[in-house]
Amino acid sequence: MQSPFETAPAASTIPIYFATKATWAGISRELPAEARQFALANDFTAKSGKLLTLPSPDGKIAQVVFGLEDATSKSRDLFRPGALPGLLPPGTYRFANAPHDMRLATLAFALGSYRFGRYRKADQPEVRLVPPDGIDMPDITRMAEAASLARDLINTPSNDMGPEELALAAQAVAARYGASFSTIVGDELTRQNFPLIHAVGMASTRAPRLIDLTWGDSAHPRVTLVGKGVCFDTGGLDLKPSSGMLIMKKDMGGAANVLALAQMVMDAKLKVRLRVLIPAVENAVAGNAFRPLDIFKSRNGLNVEIGNTDAEGRLVLADALALADEEKPDLLVDLGTLTGAARVALGPDLPPFYTNDETLAQDVARYAKEENDPLWRMPLWPPYDSWLDSKTADINNAPSGGFAGSITCALFLQRFVTDAKSWLHVDIYGWTPSAKPARPEGGECQAARAIYKVLSERYG
Repeated sequence: MQSPFETAPAASTIPIYFATKATWAGISRELPAEARQFALANDFTAKSGKLLTLPSPDGKIAQVVFGLEDATSKSRDLFRPGALPGLLPPGTYRFANAPHDMRLATLAFALGSYRFGRYRKADQPEVRLVPPDGIDMPDITRMAEAASLARDLINTPSNDMGPEELALAAQAVAARYGASFSTIVGDELTRQNFPLIHAVGMASTRAPRLIDLTWGDSAHPRVTLVGKGVCFDTGGLDLKPSSGMLIMKKDMGGAANVLALAQMVMDAKLKVRLRVLIPAVENAVAGNAFRPLDIFKSRNGLNVEIGNTDAEGRLVLADALALADEEKPDLLVDLGTLTGAARVALGPDLPPFYTNDETLAQDVARYAKEENDPLWRMPLWPPYDSWLDSKTADINNAPSGGFAGSITCALFLQRFVTDAKSWLHVDIYGWTPSAKPARPEGGECQAARAIYKVLSERYG
């Protein structure tokens, strides 16, 4: 991603004035008389999201006014300035007054400058911003670059983003920061006791694998990130309908966001011993595909009955979590695009998170709000744990009934985490269905910024 930021003298930049309906009258009085008349002639009222370019006498752009929601509005979008890169004419700009949150507005400007241009020329906005004073620009740049990484990986179609290509992307991140990197591929998964990862991926012509990245001082607190890397999900023999399969290239969104989070952690040089585990598979249909009511012994010894082959994400995460748990990390985090139930409950923009650590829950909720990276806590409800019971095995991966699907998925994963000091599970969507300011349609970075800030506070 080309940086949208640059340094330039204030006199050579175009000022952007942020206005609400409540503040517009005061701002307009400070403008030259001809600019006020131009705004009046254009019936500009500082409606949220509306932009007005004010000309100078020589016909150039003298100022820009951009409408925001009132400060007290319940629907106030702190990323509203992220619409500016797509609205402004080419030029170099600066914020002339403060939006609702100067730091988030600057980040939103960067996030809104993203374009995915691998297969079609996507003109990068010829719009630059001189950052406001007092903003931690290395951190803004770090978060924007990480978001671009996650978006690029998710937006890449599955024919170019299979398990091997995902491993290569992880290897590139590892190489950039001097992290160690290894993979376990194909039948070697069964020999090294990752039966669930192998079962989900064995029907594809593209071999499944477990990606393993480590970085940092071994004496520092252990933080392990696990990301679901299902590079395409047909549903397996419990086949998805075409409408449900359409955007399943995004089913490796957990892996993409874990890599984005890992990149931020390493770039900031946080004092942690970081480990990243990504089970990378394709859930395909073939004669050797795993079947409903098959039973597999998992890495931690639990016999898992397959209630539904389309609940494959939790299976691959289970083996990876079991491996992570063996090290007894101080914090174990997993991200995955796991359940439609989470979307039914909370929609695409608000992923649920689960943890039994009350301090961690408070920190995650606080930074989710502060970073405009929305997350909502859901319960690991013990009475529902019995819904995972199987008549022929230790546990069923997909209980019948359809109730509380995101909760039962979290409860399933919890069975594979016994020794980690703290565990956080996030059921992300990883996709923006329709464009919003700073959030273009397509692959999305979710939860990574909020968790990065939690880690920065603890280990910065």
